[in-house]
Amino acid sequence: MEKKNIDWANLGFGYIQTDYRFVSNYKNGAWEEGALTQDANVVMNECACVLQYAQTIFEGMKAYTTADGRIVTFRPDLNGERMEQSAKRLEMPVFPKDKFVKAVLKTIRANEAYVPPYGSGATLYVRPYMFGSNSVIGVKPADEYQFRVFTTPVGPYFKGGVKPLTIRISDFDRAAPNGTGHIKAGLNYAMSLHAIVDAHKQGYDENMYLDAATRTKVEETGGANFLFVTKDGKVVTPKSESILPSITRRSLMQVAREYLGLEAEEREVYKDELKDFAECGLCGTAAVISPVGKVVDHGKEICFPSGMTQMGPVTQKLYETLTGIQMGTIKAPEGWVVEA
Repeated sequence: MEKKNIDWANLGFGYIQTDYRFVSNYKNGAWEEGALTQDANVVMNECACVLQYAQTIFEGMKAYTTADGRIVTFRPDLNGERMEQSAKRLEMPVFPKDKFVKAVLKTIRANEAYVPPYGSGATLYVRPYMFGSNSVIGVKPADEYQFRVFTTPVGPYFKGGVKPLTIRISDFDRAAPNGTGHIKAGLNYAMSLHAIVDAHKQGYDENMYLDAATRTKVEETGGANFLFVTKDGKVVTPKSESILPSITRRSLMQVAREYLGLEAEEREVYKDELKDFAECGLCGTAAVISPVGKVVDHGKEICFPSGMTQMGPVTQKLYETLTGIQMGTIKAPEGWVVEA
């Protein structure tokens, strides 16, 4: 299929409408088969549950062109599993993992002309999501739902190269113990908007959220998990029941152990430990790893030895290895890279 006439090298990280999206409706206790449509608009009643009570969940994925010209996506089964867990927590009907993967692959194939070429630095972002679609005025779950998948070509998250971030320890709480912080629900992101706008106004790139119960342990940012490297080269990531289980983070931890031979540990990370780490990064779908140069704790700067000019050596190796797996230049573990 001939590619669209897009300036791939200068794409930003924003929405560009593509030709097809997948839609399936849940009515009378069952999901319909679902199909592709060219209609990008969602039409619903003014009293739809998603508009009144934010009953919506989503996933974020990417499709790539590999070095040998294949179009692939990365570990879609894990996105399907995570969406199942999100649905259960918000009292929504589960869209089964196998159907989820098929819908994602079908949507990618239909929009093949929008998948950026290998080496361009751009990718096709894939957004599966689900919401309560029927009218609900009392506080209760919807009876009808819609599951959709759309795509949009996006440029590299860091245009002009990677620059380490400056983040602040936030006075806001991202998630309560036993709340919804561990699922990918729209409401979690809505509550972080004020905090991130405020951080930007104060000159920071992101917020570091602490646990709401004791405010002594590191959790995550508004949209990414933390990854630290100790001075002796151990990779550490925070463990908490109220942070989102990032697929990128899980993959990086496995890469650290099995490809780089590093010790990798998921454990509680205390704020007081930050000064002892050699490197810090944020991990997620959009950028894979975003290096952090310093954390500011109410005026007190905690600078990482990796500095404000480059990615740390261990973080860099993790980034290169995982992106190499995704792009097909490094052999992937079984099931990680799925051809569309």
